[in-house]
Amino acid sequence: MNEDILKLMGQFKTIVHDGLSLEMKAYAKDNGVPIIEEQGLELLLQLLRIKNPVDILEIGSAIGYSSLMMARHLPGVFVTTIERDEATYEKATGFLKGSAVGGQIALIKGDALEIDLAKLPKEAYDVIFIDAAKAQYQKFFEKYEPILKEDGIIISDNLLFHGLVLEQDGIASKNLRKLVQKISLYNEWLASHPHYDTLLLPIGDGIAISKKKAGVKI
Repeated sequence: MNEDILKLMGQFKTIVHDGLSLEMKAYAKDNGVPIIEEQGLELLLQLLRIKNPVDILEIGSAIGYSSLMMARHLPGVFVTTIERDEATYEKATGFLKGSAVGGQIALIKGDALEIDLAKLPKEAYDVIFIDAAKAQYQKFFEKYEPILKEDGIIISDNLLFHGLVLEQDGIASKNLRKLVQKISLYNEWLASHPHYDTLLLPIGDGIAISKKKAGVKI
């Protein structure tokens, strides 16, 4: 993106940081934990302000950074977030315990593809935010969209994957190339989904917003 555009965009900031969120960002950077990029977070929060959700389901907690920021910037929201990695889950638990908005967040330990939907804290969600294992995005979408409210939206992060989705020919690693190909296939699947209208925005690491088409009954 043009540097002048980035500079202009940088003037419009709505994120409020404190010692805890900055500590989490520093921990993520030092330990190689992927968390949502700042521009992507700005977009996510603005979408949520417009949507004004009551209940958000996040698939992929990592250290709890995005859950914390959603709860902090949307005082009336309740966030259910799922994390399968034990060590990361424990770190998220520790961070969120030190937050004033911890009561707005239910952190669940488990594999999102194995969890019984009936055991989630809420029966349906206004927003589903997918930010977990990239190779499983379509499975996450298909499993959880039945508990999306009729006027809800599904947000998928990291769909440009550091720009590699657009530059696959230059990827030397076979495993990385396979992962990027799976993300590309998910993008194609979203773009042609018969029941959802989806917009992919090149902000942060690529964010897609999917909304059920008008009049569609699933």
